Amino acid sequence: MAPPILKLDDIFLSFGGAPLLAGASLQIEPGDKICLVGRNGSGKSTLLKIAAGLVEAQSGEVFRHPSSTVRYLEQAPDFAGFNTVQAYAEAGLGPGDDPYRVTYLLSHLGLTGEEDPSMLSGGESRRAALARVLAPEPDILLLDEPTNHLDLPTIEWLEGELQKTRSALVLISHDRRFLEKVSTATVWLDRGTSRRLDRGFSHFEAWRDQVLEAEELEQHKLGKAIEREEHWLRYGVTARRKRNMRRLGELQTMRSNYRGHKGPQGSVQATASDAQESGKLVIEAHKITKSFGDRAIVTPFSIRVHRGDCIGLVGPNGAGKTTLLKMLTGQLSPDSGTIKLGTNLEIATLDQKREDLDPENTLANYLTDGRGENLLVNGEQRHVTGYMKEFLFQPEQARTPIRSLSGGERARLMLARILSRPTNLLILDEPTNDLDIETLDLLQEIVAGFPGTVILVSHDRDFLDRTVTSTIAPAMPDAPDGRWIEYAGGYSDMLAQRKGAIEERKRAEKAAERPKTQGAATSAGSSRGKLSFKQKFALENLPKEMAKAEAEIAKREQVMADPNLFTRDPAAFNRLASEMEKLRAGLMKMEEEWLELEMLREELEG
Repeated sequence: MAPPILKLDDIFLSFGGAPLLAGASLQIEPGDKICLVGRNGSGKSTLLKIAAGLVEAQSGEVFRHPSSTVRYLEQAPDFAGFNTVQAYAEAGLGPGDDPYRVTYLLSHLGLTGEEDPSMLSGGESRRAALARVLAPEPDILLLDEPTNHLDLPTIEWLEGELQKTRSALVLISHDRRFLEKVSTATVWLDRGTSRRLDRGFSHFEAWRDQVLEAEELEQHKLGKAIEREEHWLRYGVTARRKRNMRRLGELQTMRSNYRGHKGPQGSVQATASDAQESGKLVIEAHKITKSFGDRAIVTPFSIRVHRGDCIGLVGPNGAGKTTLLKMLTGQLSPDSGTIKLGTNLEIATLDQKREDLDPENTLANYLTDGRGENLLVNGEQRHVTGYMKEFLFQPEQARTPIRSLSGGERARLMLARILSRPTNLLILDEPTNDLDIETLDLLQEIVAGFPGTVILVSHDRDFLDRTVTSTIAPAMPDAPDGRWIEYAGGYSDMLAQRKGAIEERKRAEKAAERPKTQGAATSAGSSRGKLSFKQKFALENLPKEMAKAEAEIAKREQVMADPNLFTRDPAAFNRLASEMEKLRAGLMKMEEEWLELEMLREELEG
């Protein structure tokens, strides 16, 4: 096992009251790809800042290898003193680092480098910060919610970059699929302490449930042991006083451990407040269009949304998702076409920018709209502190200003307010930003079981697959031109249908070109309706060659699965990676050639 390049051991930190971190640990070795998971407010970001040297622990050991370089992704980048994004990103480079890598990263992140940092949006700021920390290829990358405000193409590109990076990673993210694809180890921060699983996030939830079940069983056994000791003290033989005093002391210790045990933080329990049922037809859009200047955002698009539908909107940033959403909900008029909204609509909206939150307002005042201590939920009067507890807020937080909340807690607070209002049409714009895994599970259950209609914009592929009944996406994902298509099912279903449509279009184009080729072949004296000897040979032998290539790829994948390979033999790792890239390119070429020949054979025989 390689020695750690960064180690936190027995970290303690408290901001008054119950400690935030009490014995937490984190060990990073070369090549590690660790996801750091835990509830909102469990101290994940704080532990990452301690690892980066930005926060000092009150006690515990912090070790960083003297020669290792560390880069930390800031949630709120400081652009002071930089005139351009390029200058800001290049400031993160160290001696000997390649400045071209900054240009490469900015290009793939959708930035030119000439942007004025003071004019950047939240998503653009996050992209600039990513370029700055990724460019030096440091020994350790500490990334706190790197996918927030990124669109799906950029998230998928970032996955590829992090999978092949030589840097050790520690990631905090709410995006399940992102964590599953990137992580090879999981650290769970729970009630101030940490546990490590040397497997990726896909194995975390089953492991967590096993740990909690074992913990519950231990508490049950401890309770039974206390009962037995109490019975012995009351009714047992008191032969020797010293023995009784010893057992009495042990009983007091067991009682203290039993009462002091803090179980796992509770789960959020909530349902959406029911409103009067809307009409069966909720939204009808007929050939709506929208342009800004010469740029078409929506070209003629039609859709009928019925009660009970759950529709997801996906696409790259700037494609026009929010514009289309505002048109469908009547907030923005189309340039042409018609929008008809159904009857009895009660609309509730979760805005991704959290603009509805006044940082000086208190939690209780925000939830009740300043109308005292109670609020009406599903026709029932509820005290605000009782309602807050369902969303994991403590009663003493009722008078706390919103500015003191973390990003995840603010998202949870907005969710609590929305769900207390009667609604039959939920509009959710990036609802998953900053939510922890457990609250995401709750939101998924609410959306899936909501009796009304839901329209949501999201870049969370797992959330989309689990909730939506249809997906609206740009017809041209790489270069949106205003055309939108509705696909049945979730994000994965949309990809499969889009791939099938592209292949079908390619086949049609090739079929249209083929008569000219066949005519030329016939005029040259070729036998019409037959494959040439060379084509037949290729059709028969290509599958064997493809199978060989797949076997060679599998062999190399098995060797590269060793997490210590890069540390032990970097040259071998790079050689295997290069061979894999060539083998995959060759396999793809063979598959395309075989597909073309097979289509030609079917057409000639048909």
